[in-house]
Amino acid sequence: MWHQGIIAGFNVDKNTGRACRYAGQAVRALPIRVITVGKKRSEGVRLLVDEYKIKLKPYCSFEDSLVRSNPRNAQDVRAQVEDEEAAMMKLIGSDDWVVVLDERGRDIDSEQMAELLGDAGNSGASRISFCIGGAYGHGRQVRKRANVIIRLSSMVLNHQIALVVLMEQLYRSWTILKGQNYHH
Repeated sequence: MWHQGIIAGFNVDKNTGRACRYAGQAVRALPIRVITVGKKRSEGVRLLVDEYKIKLKPYCSFEDSLVRSNPRNAQDVRAQVEDEEAAMMKLIGSDDWVVVLDERGRDIDSEQMAELLGDAGNSGASRISFCIGGAYGHGRQVRKRANVIIRLSSMVLNHQIALVVLMEQLYRSWTILKGQNYHH
């Protein structure tokens, strides 16, 4: 199970000082899909996401999916979460390795995020799906389907900000895995 990799010690690369057990090793690059619940993205967020898509291109294929929140259910939070969850579950493949982002998830650092990508690549999955929930979080089905639940911050982040932070961390993780000089 992935969480045991985090509990175990890290191998520190003597040349780079990086604490990632996959640094410098061949890692199977799974396609990445980010599924975000929310509204249409602002121009600034769209530009940043597009920039990171270009940066990720040498490492892996990337797909970004937006599940629109359902304002008709704004008065019934449970119904809204269930609608969003149903739409999200349709996008998650049966052989996806699923990472749910939640403020109550496991706190990880950048090297551990790189290990998460390495572990997912070794899992036999066909794709990694990162799930960013809507205003009221994820439903039980999505949480149950998750291979791991992590957080980007102990603070609650708007879905657009969470997406930008995730994109940067995915790029950072690949540079760690490849031993490149982006991560300090």
